Amino acid sequence: MAETVLDIAGVTFRRGQTQILHGIDLRIAAGEHWVLIGPNGAGKSTLLSFASAQVFPTSGTVDVLGQRMGRVELAALRRLIGHVNPRHPLRSNLSVTEVVLTGLTGTIERPMRWEPSAEGLAKAEARIAEVGLTARADAGWKVLSQGERGRALVARSLISDPQLLLFDEPTTGLDVAAREQLLETIDDLSVRAPELATVLVTHHLEEIPETTSHAALISDGRLTAAGPIAEVLTSEQVSAAFDHPIEVGFADRRWSARTVRGARSVTV
Repeated sequence: MAETVLDIAGVTFRRGQTQILHGIDLRIAAGEHWVLIGPNGAGKSTLLSFASAQVFPTSGTVDVLGQRMGRVELAALRRLIGHVNPRHPLRSNLSVTEVVLTGLTGTIERPMRWEPSAEGLAKAEARIAEVGLTARADAGWKVLSQGERGRALVARSLISDPQLLLFDEPTTGLDVAAREQLLETIDDLSVRAPELATVLVTHHLEEIPETTSHAALISDGRLTAAGPIAEVLTSEQVSAAFDHPIEVGFADRRWSARTVRGARSVTV
C-alpha cells in the first residue's frame, strides 16, 4: 500500500467559463481519516470526484494510490477505491447480499449471468456481519430503511478491500438513531482496517465520526485550512470559511457548531 494514498497538487478545475477550484493542494496518507467541510457550492463534491478517479483536473496533478490520473487505467484504479453515496442509483430490488456483492463487480446492478464464487459469498457474509445487518441479509433494497441502506453500502465498499474509502454526505436522510449507528460503523473501520484511509464530506460538524483525524475547510473553491482536526476546526477558521460567526464546540469526542449568540444551531 502506498504511504500517500491521495496527492492533489496545484489543482484547478473549470466547468465551462466557471472556475470551481483554485490551486488546491492536499495530501492524505494511509490510515488517516479526513473530513471535508464547507458551504454549499464550495467545491467539496468536485474534490471528492478527483479522489474517486472520476474527474480530471483542468490543471495540476492528482495521484491516487500512487497512480497519476491520465496515466493509469481508471477501471482498475477505481476497484481499489470504495465510495459510499446515499444517492446510490439502484433501481431493482436486490437483497442486501446482492448489493454487497456488486462491490466485487464494480456495478450498480448485478451483471447478467454472473455468479459469485464461494469466496466472494463468504466475504459478503463477513462484511454484512461487520455492519450489523446479518438478520437483514435477504431483505430487498426497497424495504430497507435509509440507515440500513447506508450500512449496506459501507459493506459493499469494503468487500473489495479498498485502500481508500470515500463517504459523500453518508448521513443524508437519516434520523438520529440511524445516524449514530452509521457513525459507529465508520468509527469501527479504524480498528478493523488501520491502514485504510477515509475521506468524508458533510455539512454538519455533529456528523463527524469520532475517529476523524484530519479536516479540510473549503470555501469558494479554495482550501482555507487543512491538517490535524483540532488545529483546523477552530471557531475563527470555521467562521471565516462560512462567512458567518460560528462557535465550534468539542465534547465527548464529538464536534458541534452554533452561532456566536448560541440561539440556534448552524448548518455547516
